[in-house]
Amino acid sequence: MRCMRNLLLIVAFLFFAQNTQAQFFNIFNKEKLTNLENFDKKRWSWGFFMGFNSYDFKIEYEENLPQPDIFVQRNAGFNVGLIGNLRLHEYIDLRMEPGLYFTQRDLFFPGFADEYNYYRDVKSAYIHVPLLLKISTKRLNNIKPFIIGGVSTSLNLSSNQDNPEDNFSGRFRMTKNTYYYELGFGIDFYLFFFKFTPSIRGVFALNDELIRDNDPDSPYTGNIQSMSSRGVFINFTFQ
Repeated sequence: MRCMRNLLLIVAFLFFAQNTQAQFFNIFNKEKLTNLENFDKKRWSWGFFMGFNSYDFKIEYEENLPQPDIFVQRNAGFNVGLIGNLRLHEYIDLRMEPGLYFTQRDLFFPGFADEYNYYRDVKSAYIHVPLLLKISTKRLNNIKPFIIGGVSTSLNLSSNQDNPEDNFSGRFRMTKNTYYYELGFGIDFYLFFFKFTPSIRGVFALNDELIRDNDPDSPYTGNIQSMSSRGVFINFTFQ
């Protein structure tokens, strides 16, 4: 009986040791159940995104003064849109992300005494359409980092481009159409039912967006050589 008991203890110990070793090995090799194993093999995939933005202005002046003509205060905005993704290669995708972007920038013009003259709020509602190239790394279990970049255009639904009134009537005017280049990175997380992707991108306008005042010597726009948007997008994608 004692021999049988010792034999059972030895077998139990060996089984426990083997099981513990297997679990220890799996932890350090990060073996996990693969979710959505064939998701990236599809030629086309679709989804939607929502997120936040923060727009700024890059301003270049005709004449550099001791203090800038304009101080820009950024505010957090909101993004929502759709995704169409075309698989070109195992690690390369072409995608379009049309969306609606709401934002506001507050402009302060030094040298004026009252708020009506020194403050302008620039509220924008953009229809933003980027064409992006996504380059991914090899998938590691259920995550896959990537970099992304491309070009885009936007239509500013809140533009005052055609308004004859200018800053002397309290109207800060911008062009309707803007063109950008974009650069960013993110990580694909393959969950049980869908792919979730947080990403961050920088966007940089290529054209001058300012509509100048009717008076060429305007204290608001007279010294501005160019004024173009730049911003940061933080998007959360569901596919």
